[in-house]
Amino acid sequence: MPENTPALTHDTIVQRIFELRGQRVMLDSDLAVLYGVETKALVRATKRNSARFEDFAFQLSYEEWDSLRYQIGTSNLRSQFVTSKSGRGGRRYAPYVFTEHGALMLSSVLKSERAEEISRMIIRAFVWMRQAVPAHKEIASKLAELESTVGKHDAAIGGLIETLNELMLPPDKEKRRIGF
Repeated sequence: MPENTPALTHDTIVQRIFELRGQRVMLDSDLAVLYGVETKALVRATKRNSARFEDFAFQLSYEEWDSLRYQIGTSNLRSQFVTSKSGRGGRRYAPYVFTEHGALMLSSVLKSERAEEISRMIIRAFVWMRQAVPAHKEIASKLAELESTVGKHDAAIGGLIETLNELMLPPDKEKRRIGF
């Protein structure tokens, strides 16, 4: 098992889930770290069992990979275990990503107790996201609605205060001229 395996909590797994092509997915390098295997071993097992992963895993296009690296930073996408033969380190190909079902399928391909335990944690994270994200979207829309309503009220209250201040000022009386 790798020495630098992160503390496995619900939050560490949720932070590794991204939305691409309308699906929530996890990167092969992140799954490799969680499952305690090398990224190249995970990809090799996926390719050997390609029929199982037909609908549940896909390789990113280079544009998607660049976009994702920009969003989360290059260091998060670079596997610590996979090195290029050119001596530069890092990856020479775009990573694979796995859907919820693909991550579950990996546990059956990797066949270890750790893989079973990790797959249960990953499934729980995906289920939590499925339940939590719509609730967050609903809260965000209600907050935006409230904000716009309050903004309108602020303008109306400001106008009322201005009018009241004008009414409270004593009227300017023109002095009557005495004499001619």
